[in-house]
Amino acid sequence: MKVYIVGAGPGDPQLITVKGMTLLQEADAIFYTDSLVNDALLQYAKPEAEVFQTAGMHLEQIVAMMVERVKRGKKIVRLHTGDPSIYGATLEQIALLKKEGIGVEIVPGVSSVFAAAAVAQAELTVPDLTQTVILTRAEGRTPVPEKEKLEELAKHHCTLALFLSATLTKKVTKALLEAGWSEDTPVVVVYKATWPDQKIVHSTVGTLDEDMRANGIRQHALILAGWALDRSITEHNYRSKLYDKTFTHGYRRGEG
Repeated sequence: MKVYIVGAGPGDPQLITVKGMTLLQEADAIFYTDSLVNDALLQYAKPEAEVFQTAGMHLEQIVAMMVERVKRGKKIVRLHTGDPSIYGATLEQIALLKKEGIGVEIVPGVSSVFAAAAVAQAELTVPDLTQTVILTRAEGRTPVPEKEKLEELAKHHCTLALFLSATLTKKVTKALLEAGWSEDTPVVVVYKATWPDQKIVHSTVGTLDEDMRANGIRQHALILAGWALDRSITEHNYRSKLYDKTFTHGYRRGEG
């Protein structure tokens, strides 16, 4: 007996994995977060499948409904936005399912961080500029461990990807400035990446809060920050060694 936890991807229904789509087609019951997951994904469900919107449910209620159906031999898909491993609140569900003797299989999905980078046409790890991306969030109602405060992480001056922080932009700016970032450091905010109403806002650390308010973005947004987002970067500024004609590796001998 098992429940399939499936990453729905960032929004575009075509960005679900083939395995995830197949499981949706086979599912007898689908539990999905209707406030975040695109309803268009339900086109893959069979007509007789039960479909439950879980945004208004609490944890125990969701799990109890899944358990009851699994024990009746039904195939259950729990559909999560993006990738379940990033801010997916899956651990608590898995723990309760295990207490009922029910296993879990997780099917990864395209995370909103990579969807946001894709629609912004950004490479988050630019050679000789930054080779590190930190995925984190600003501290709001959910606390952040002391060693993971944004002002501490920002001291690395690498690319930052901030989830769940659209209402905390003043805190974000303050933390980055305290960490030594300049006000003109590039920021890209992507609202609902890959959805039909997607919006991309190019900003800076200094103007982030103002630009977010001007564009009416207070939720469903991914904030990318760092010099890798600089739109003035050209192919001549920072090149990888991999395709350098003078660089030798296991598949090619360098020239000159």
